[in-house]
Amino acid sequence: MREHEYALLGAMNRAHVGRYLGLVSAAASALIVYILLSAVDIAHRFGWNVTLTPSILSLVGAATVFTALYWLFDRFAWKWRFLKLVIKVPDIAGQWDCQGQTINPDGSQGHSWRATITILQSWDRIRVLLKTNQSGSNSISAALICDDADAYRLLYHYRNVPRIDEVDLQSHLGFGELVFGRDLGSAEGEYFNGHGRNTFGTMKLTRI
Repeated sequence: MREHEYALLGAMNRAHVGRYLGLVSAAASALIVYILLSAVDIAHRFGWNVTLTPSILSLVGAATVFTALYWLFDRFAWKWRFLKLVIKVPDIAGQWDCQGQTINPDGSQGHSWRATITILQSWDRIRVLLKTNQSGSNSISAALICDDADAYRLLYHYRNVPRIDEVDLQSHLGFGELVFGRDLGSAEGEYFNGHGRNTFGTMKLTRI
């Protein structure tokens, strides 16, 4: 499976980011064209036969510059400290040790379990993978909420598939909710399973 888009709540609107990148792209493209034309003019003064073809100018057009800037922003720039203060999107990517605890219908504790959670994240895509000794799950959809009072909250919908030798387990769908501390070093949350396994419980995450 691949990363999927996720909703952002409480952070800078993605449309605003796109608008700002568009303005920067237009300005950068104009500057590059000006530099190229100036270089050609200087070359002509020295008697060099240099021309700018439409194909060369198209390479430095605003659309091309925007594509390059957006790729840079999506992969790297949104994580830079001074930009994170503006866009308010936490970097929760990485590996997490997960301590899980099932809860019985009567409220008592059931069995404990352990997993490794891997979160892949860019500016506009995310993927949450959970692996235990018995099964693995991948997120299908997600939302990341940035709350001044409640730090960062990740909501995600996932599909779990058991190992082929776990004949007593069934594939199922579930929902997870994780609240990350402001230092992004730990998280706590809950999960609810259905459509194949009606269980629920708690999770505690520590960044590896």
